[in-house]
Formats: sequence, C-alpha cells, structure tokens
Amino acid sequence: MLRKLLVPFLLVITGLCAGLVLSGRMSITSESDASPAPQQAPRTPSPSVAPAARPQTPPAATGGLPAATGAIDFTKVAGQSVKAVANISSLQVVRRPNSPFASDPFFQYFFGDQQDVFGSRDRRSTSLGSGAIVSSDGFIVTNNHVVGENMREITVAFADKREVPGRLIGTDPATDIALIKVDVTGLPSLPWGDSSKLQVGEWVLAIGSPFQLSQTVTAGIVSATGRANVGFAEYEDFIQTDAAINPGNSGGALVNTRGELVGINTGIFSQSGGYQGIGFAVPSNLARHVIDDLSKYGEVRRGTIGGIITIDKLTPELAGQLGTPSTDGALIVRMASASEAYNAGVRPGDVIVRFNTTNITDPSQLFRLVADARIGSTATIRVIRNGHPLDFHLPIVADTRGRR
Repeated sequence: MLRKLLVPFLLVITGLCAGLVLSGRMSITSESDASPAPQQAPRTPSPSVAPAARPQTPPAATGGLPAATGAIDFTKVAGQSVKAVANISSLQVVRRPNSPFASDPFFQYFFGDQQDVFGSRDRRSTSLGSGAIVSSDGFIVTNNHVVGENMREITVAFADKREVPGRLIGTDPATDIALIKVDVTGLPSLPWGDSSKLQVGEWVLAIGSPFQLSQTVTAGIVSATGRANVGFAEYEDFIQTDAAINPGNSGGALVNTRGELVGINTGIFSQSGGYQGIGFAVPSNLARHVIDDLSKYGEVRRGTIGGIITIDKLTPELAGQLGTPSTDGALIVRMASASEAYNAGVRPGDVIVRFNTTNITDPSQLFRLVADARIGSTATIRVIRNGHPLDFHLPIVADTRGRR
C-alpha cells in the first residue's frame, strides 16, 4: 500500500522540479536578450514587425517641412509684410473694330486690319494685380502687365481697406516692372533685400491677392535663381519658387524670413492656368535698379554695343561647324554694318564667349551684361571665329530703341 502511494508522490515531486528548472531557464534567456548583442551587420526588419523606437530627428533636419516643434515661425514676418502689399486695379481701354467679321479668320486673311469702314468702339476692361510698397511716401512696385499699355486710371487698395488713386511714374516692358505713386504718407513699407544672396532651398513667402483674395500669404522655397528663356519678359533673370503664385499675385512681394523684399512675383509656368509649383519673380536687385531709373529719368537707361544685332543659341551641330569647344556662347546671326560692333571688327558668324571677365553661357546672359554695362565705358569681348579666339574692344552706348 505504501509503495502504491510513494510512486505518485515521487512523480509529483519530479514534475515540480522540472517546472522550476524550465521557468529558471526562461528567465535567464529573457535577461540575456536585453543585453547588447554582439556586433553584426544590421538587418532590415520584416514589414510585419514594427520598429522598436521612432527616430527622434525632426522632419526639417531631413529635408522635409519644418516640424511643429522648433519650426520656422512665419507669423511675425507675414503679419508685418501683408501691411506693405497693396491691391492694384487698372482700368484699360482697348479700341475694337465694329466689323461683324472682326473675328472671322477668312475675312482677316483677305482684308487684314482694313475694317475702318465699320468704325470702332472702345472696350473698357479692368486688370487686377498686386503691388509692393517700397517707401513710406507712396512708391509702389508692380508688374507692367498689371497696369497695361492703355491704362486710363489706377486704384490702389491698402490692407486697411483704404482706396486711393495711383499715378503711373513709368514702365519697363523689358523686365515687366512698373512704378506707381500715391499721394499718401506714413505707409508701411518693405525693406529691400539682397537677391544676389538668395540660396536654393531658402524659405520665402509670396504675398498678394490671388483671385482677388486680399493679403494672401503662401510659403515655399527658392527652387532656382537666374532663370532665363521662360518667355515672360525680354530681360530675364528670374527667381524660381514653389511658393503658390496664382492670377492676381502679379506684382506682389516675395519676401525672405527676415521680412525683406527679395523679388516681385511676375508669372507662373502652368498647363492648367493655375498653380503647379513653378513660379517666377523678378529679383529685388534688378527691380530696384529699374525703379531707380524710372523715378529719376522716367525710363530705364541701358547699354548696347550699337546697331541691330541678332544673336541666337548654339546647337551642337553649329558648335561643331564653327569650331567652338561647346554650346556655350552667343552666335551672331546678323548685324547692321553701321553698328559699333561691326566697326570694331565683329562679324556675323562669330560666337561671343566672353564679355569682359565673364564667360558667356547663353544669349540671355550676354544681353543682361551688355544692358547693365555703364554707358560710356569700353567692354572687351572674346569671340570664336573659325575655331580661333579673337578679342575686340567695343564702346557701350545708350540704347535709345524701344526694344533690345
């Protein structure tokens, strides 16, 4: 009987001991996993396994938008800058023929503009845009296309809802800049910034009245500088930004995070007519030079190397034929024999590769350098002719033509 009771008792004791041993081994294994593992190549976790810890680096440090904590605060800059941006309303009068066939391409083909027999009528239209106040005594910068070619009257609306008439001081179609004056003092104004110091990736704010929505502020970065050949103006040296710019923003302010005016919003690249992430602004340094001339002389004084000279881009095929090492430069297609450049020895077919100390990459750059050169000075240009470099000294004269 004792033996029958002893056997089950021994089995129970054995099971308890085994359970303690197993639980002890499990506890040891768990503590071992918590210690640093031997150095080994990192492994990518399975998609089904959540990472043990989230990265602590804020999105701004990795190239994304600023994080909520420690982010750039635009509220102070925006609050001050919107007070110095006005709405511009320009009444324009366009003369239209009374001919019932005015829009008929067949009639236009045979008769052209000879439709005076039907008389004409004036059509009034309103152009809406924005303007940046650059002085407390009422000077406002906007775009030339905002005021238009046949402007009759200008109305300026400020952030405090006041509306006053504006007077056009001058326009510069080559840069699409116009200067307006209002007879008001004590206005909030934007300080000028140095656009030459802008860096790609720098934060900027676009302020204006898109779709007549006054004092609208959008944020973005500088996408590129020195953009040319975009088709907005003859003299092109644009700041490209992804800050939202829409119709009505034209002439508004592009400001940096210090509240300085670094550009005048001018246009967008869009296939839909609305914002697609590519906007352009005239750099503040260029706009400031233009309005200084407009306020002093009523026009912008630019230099030229004289006469009518047509230049074009180089293609790889042309570069090979002309013996130039690359497609950098400006090809002279034609020129007037009475021009200063022709008298100095420059000829059609020459490729201008240097202006003074600056290497030329494209015709737009050459145009800007010549236009900005001091009138009365002498410039040295280098051309490639039949594969050989030649230097010429050209006088910079005042450009009196309406177009350059």
